[in-house]
Amino acid sequence: MTLLRLILRALKPYRAWVALVILFQIAGVLAALYLPTINADIIDDGVAQADIQVIWDLGMLMLLVSLGNIIALVIANFFSARSAMKSGQDLRSKIFAQVATFSPRELNDIGTPSLITRNTNDVQQVQMLIFFGLNFLVQAPVTGIGGVVLALRVEPGMAWLIAVMVPVMLLAVGTLILKAAPLFRQMQGKIDDINGVLREQITGIRVLRAFVREDRERERYGTVNDQLTDLNRRIGLLMALLNPIIMFIINFSSVLVLFVAAPRIEDGEMQVGSITAFIAYLVQILIAVMMATFMTMMIPRAMVSAERITEVLETETSVVQRTDGIRELTGPTTLEFDDVSFTYPGAERPVLENISFSARAGQTVAIIGGTGSGKTTLVNLIPRLTDASEGRVLLNGVDVRDLDAQVLWDRIGLVPQWPYLFSGTVGSNLRFGRPDATEQELWHALTVSQGRDFVASMPAQLDSVISQGGTNVSGGQRQRLCIARALAARPSLYLFDDSFSALDLTTDARLRAALAPETRDALMVIVAQRVTTITAADLILVLDHGRVVAQGTHTELLEGSETYREIVRSQGVEEEVA
Repeated sequence: MTLLRLILRALKPYRAWVALVILFQIAGVLAALYLPTINADIIDDGVAQADIQVIWDLGMLMLLVSLGNIIALVIANFFSARSAMKSGQDLRSKIFAQVATFSPRELNDIGTPSLITRNTNDVQQVQMLIFFGLNFLVQAPVTGIGGVVLALRVEPGMAWLIAVMVPVMLLAVGTLILKAAPLFRQMQGKIDDINGVLREQITGIRVLRAFVREDRERERYGTVNDQLTDLNRRIGLLMALLNPIIMFIINFSSVLVLFVAAPRIEDGEMQVGSITAFIAYLVQILIAVMMATFMTMMIPRAMVSAERITEVLETETSVVQRTDGIRELTGPTTLEFDDVSFTYPGAERPVLENISFSARAGQTVAIIGGTGSGKTTLVNLIPRLTDASEGRVLLNGVDVRDLDAQVLWDRIGLVPQWPYLFSGTVGSNLRFGRPDATEQELWHALTVSQGRDFVASMPAQLDSVISQGGTNVSGGQRQRLCIARALAARPSLYLFDDSFSALDLTTDARLRAALAPETRDALMVIVAQRVTTITAADLILVLDHGRVVAQGTHTELLEGSETYREIVRSQGVEEEVA
């Protein structure tokens, strides 16, 4: 039912094309069913009586009917191909649009490799089923039923042959399909595995080379590749038996008809043309059965793919955007965490517990703590990458969950922990948050982020090509470009999630000095590892296992927080920051 519902949903916009497919399929099938009758008349009336005119007239009719059959089926195939390709395009677009609404929770639950497979290979399986289904949907049943009726009209006494050979064909082909069906479900899982390993290795290629692990990863990829290959080979062996079995049954049926009919032809009880027509109709019936079973062979794999596609389309994001959200915020930006807690689904304890603080425009809030203390999770709650499990995150006194998404994001400039650049140019990446930014504004943002020098040294400067993920620039350059991207958007709330860790101390100091006048009227939230980065912050939150164990200025924390002093001592900068 999932497969049928998905196909009907995908074909709904193309009902007119489907109607044309059905119309021309019927026309083509009727022409094909009429051909054996004409052929029988040529043999019985023309050849038997040596009447050249009859042969000529019926031959021309047969040629015209054949031409009509070809034209009808070509048109039907054209519209079935268009319907299948467009429905596949629509499915991929819907999957992409749905995935774009997912929070990190849904992305982690399904997995990136699986999402890639679902939007490519799984859609392709459904697309192929639609194409062949539209071709065989009318052709197989009309050919089968019409063939039986006409065969019985030609020679009712040989109906038992049809009654025997059709079940034999169904049994032979059905057995192969039943054996292959479970393997198709396994295949989709293996494709997920190979996509996952390949994506991981491409992303981590520098780490592989740094630790000389190419051989180990080659073996790892070879293992999943061999598993998929073996599975494909098993399916291929089963499918390789299909064609010889079908041809054997068809040819055996023809021989059996001739064997049974020969004495009757000799006795004059049957005409040669009639037996020729009967064989043609029997072959058409068996081919119709073959087409039906071929469709049945495709259905199990398409069913698996349809279930996986439907799972994505029906997965609701945990971060629901309100359609009637507040569309206007007035006054300087303020931020408040009101007793906020956050727990991942299935986790034994919260990642964040009872976080409360407030800040306003012109202030800097710094967050520091050990690895796994919840710093990034806290920052992610502000732009609603995830939503708080308890409590409220307030922007200008309004719960961020009540804000229109565009209003919220227009106020925020986020520089994530793992800086990411999109394929394009330096300029297209910097304009990501504000497409109308001028070149002068982009160069200013680069100057503040300490990225002007290396961009100016690039051959095409702002038009220099950036590869996917920014892999053709260094980590520090990638971070500075991401900071420049946030600055170019001119938000009123900056979120820097450990955005200075890839910079050397000198560049870090210059960047912070340049940021101060640029963000004087904005609110900044900084997640930092280095104490030297946050000494001038108006409010420092010290996180430990998801709880704020201390908050205050740098001087206040040095005096009153042992946890903060321990962090300072661990970095060996106690005298420098004192």
